[in-house]
Amino acid sequence: MKKYKNPLNILRLGDIMVKLWRCEICGDPYVGETAPDNCPFCGAHKKYIKEANIANANYDVELNETDKKNAEHALQVEISNAAFYFCAANKTDDKEGKLLFKALGKLEAEHASIWKKILKLDKIPEGNEMCHEANKENLEDSHARETKAINFYSKAAQESSSDRIKEIFLALVEVETDHLKLSEERLK
Repeated sequence: MKKYKNPLNILRLGDIMVKLWRCEICGDPYVGETAPDNCPFCGAHKKYIKEANIANANYDVELNETDKKNAEHALQVEISNAAFYFCAANKTDDKEGKLLFKALGKLEAEHASIWKKILKLDKIPEGNEMCHEANKENLEDSHARETKAINFYSKAAQESSSDRIKEIFLALVEVETDHLKLSEERLK
């Protein structure tokens, strides 16, 4: 097999040019020809996904008292939402709902891991949330949770004195808004 010198993180397979991408919000890598429209791990929009060798995914941030308090609250929001979605994925009476809630649970768990890195925690505490068997009730609960998260993250972004913390909160506002649209679409 021929070895390639590859300073640009590129793997050439036939005529396909595959690159290594990295999300600047969650820090996770992605392999593909192009950057995805949304991070497959945290849901961040494409503007935050860069080639891995130039991506800036820094979590070593000095937190003032307000940013620390807001990051801790954000961690609890994400733990709670992930637990709710995983519960709903198992209990809901709708086949597509099970898939939706499983996907949302994974995204919310990834959001919790972002705050874990920011807060320099060893592990993420487990959440325990109740959910419903009726898909409509889970969608209504989802809608309320996402609205609450968007409002909190918007406020926390405004309060932040750290450009990096502000960036993460604003990126998560966009992602949670996407989640809100999913529930709104299904509640019509």
